[in-house]
Amino acid sequence: MNESWDPAGPAVATRAVTKTYANGVRAVRGVDLDVPAGEIRAVVGENGAGKSTLMKLFYGLEQPTSGEILIGGRPRVLRGPASAIALGVGMVHQNLMLVPSFTVAQNVVLGVEPGRRGLVDAKAAVEATARLAEEAGLAVDPLARVEAVSVGMRQRAEILKALHRRARVLILDEPTAVLTPQEAEDLFAAVRRLRDGGMTVLFISHKLREVREISDRVSVMRAGALVGTVDTADTTEHSLAAMMVGREMSLDVARARARRAGTTLRVRGLAHTAPTGQSLHGLDFDVAAGEIVGVAGIEGNGQTELAEILAGLRRPGAGSVHVGDTDTAGLDVAGHRRAGVGYVPEDRLHDGAALDESIADNLVVDRHDRPPLARRGVLRPAAVRAHAERLIEDYAIRTPDPSVPVRALSGGNMQKVVVARELSARPRLLIASQVTRGVDVGAMRFMYERLVAARDEAAAVLLISADLTELLALSDRLLVLKDGRLVARFDDTTGLTEKRVGLYMLGVEQHERGRLTEGLDGTAGAGGAAGAGSTRAGGPADASGPAPTGPAPGTAPAPGPGPVPGPDPAPGPHADTGPGQGSTTDPNDAGSGDPGKASTE
Repeated sequence: MNESWDPAGPAVATRAVTKTYANGVRAVRGVDLDVPAGEIRAVVGENGAGKSTLMKLFYGLEQPTSGEILIGGRPRVLRGPASAIALGVGMVHQNLMLVPSFTVAQNVVLGVEPGRRGLVDAKAAVEATARLAEEAGLAVDPLARVEAVSVGMRQRAEILKALHRRARVLILDEPTAVLTPQEAEDLFAAVRRLRDGGMTVLFISHKLREVREISDRVSVMRAGALVGTVDTADTTEHSLAAMMVGREMSLDVARARARRAGTTLRVRGLAHTAPTGQSLHGLDFDVAAGEIVGVAGIEGNGQTELAEILAGLRRPGAGSVHVGDTDTAGLDVAGHRRAGVGYVPEDRLHDGAALDESIADNLVVDRHDRPPLARRGVLRPAAVRAHAERLIEDYAIRTPDPSVPVRALSGGNMQKVVVARELSARPRLLIASQVTRGVDVGAMRFMYERLVAARDEAAAVLLISADLTELLALSDRLLVLKDGRLVARFDDTTGLTEKRVGLYMLGVEQHERGRLTEGLDGTAGAGGAAGAGSTRAGGPADASGPAPTGPAPGTAPAPGPGPVPGPDPAPGPHADTGPGQGSTTDPNDAGSGDPGKASTE
């Protein structure tokens, strides 16, 4: 086990490590890295910079071509994750590795279960999980089935699983990608507590603001090489971005006030029940030409179903969807595209691109039978290549040739192919779902600029994202989805904070931590904020009940009880009411007035 550590040596280190794959790609180039015990070390870099490969080397998922891996101050040969785990290395992957039908406790002890003579001691497993959770400050329910708990609790279970195996080094791969701000705060508090107890944490993230918040030092990789390690206190987001890309680069995207034209997307009473059980309940909202409307929410609250209905991949169970004057509810994907709908799906690997086909083919898949790419139904290869070359240049896709299969591209360049195909069709409505997930800072800024440019060219953009920083940077208006219901709408995002939006994403159940409790009907509870709603006596707002039922413009009120919002009340003593804070209005009142003003009808 990890008793063989040298207390005077680094917790993890590399000595001139190089990793070259069979296809000749050199992912890591002569890296010398030292991380001492009791430090949170962030590792950042563009896609393809080598940071993920380096973490795989530490965890035994890959073996170096040359050089040495040190764990616990001593050179090690890691033949697989089992070797790394035995030496005290744990890893929490972005795609969590849990058994959904097992309880939290069963997952934590899986493979090293307490018991005798082949019989698992279930009580001891629960007690061990509870003890570890208390020591680490990680709130979990040991008896809850993983399939029934939040993403945040699943992640905490993964960390406890590593701790149960006596990890002294913890690798966290994009740990906040699907967390609310409140869940991220809780995670950071737990990570600091582990660090203070001597744990070494390697933190991989594209979110430079969070890197600066949580890490002690930052190591920056570029093109497989380590270009520097700096004290976090001496950095800025801009300086880190410059180190990553090798040049000065601003992360800010200029965005003028939206010039809303007529309504492009009109959704009324949209309902749907998926085979997974995830449902949408009576959604009402509009998206106008010339604006970006963001959709916030913890993943798994109906965002995927909403996007796929709007793109024609699913059919609604009830309600209507209009793109312009076209009723699209009964149309297939081709019909939606003819109506002017573009779609960037959340999973580019499975839904966004044909990985084994060429870049050129992927860029024409939706228009290969139309001029100028085809003549009388016959594809023109020269025109296809010229089309691909133009988009490769316009969208800065890094590739030696349009004939390269999409599979060979980095994640950021794959996403550029998808975005180039969709935006080059000049859609009236663009559904962009998790458009920057897993892409580096350079590609992220590029995507932002393209989305804003599409908006300024009168496209209606519905931006679905788990990244609140992204949503608040780009959205002119913001919707919050929880349990398949619209639970809040902000008609102006100026000054709106991630924490405030996060309260709605969590179902507004923050009373147990002394935070303000906000409801949804436009009145403030005790200690509530302006724009906050009433709460049930002695408990949080009822996020599981019906959404507010104010009438959408030009429609009759929805049946059933429900408060109709009035003007925001005066703030309570703990209100978050800075200027331009963004008004919360009835989420099912689509509103068609000035987007900078709150609807109070």
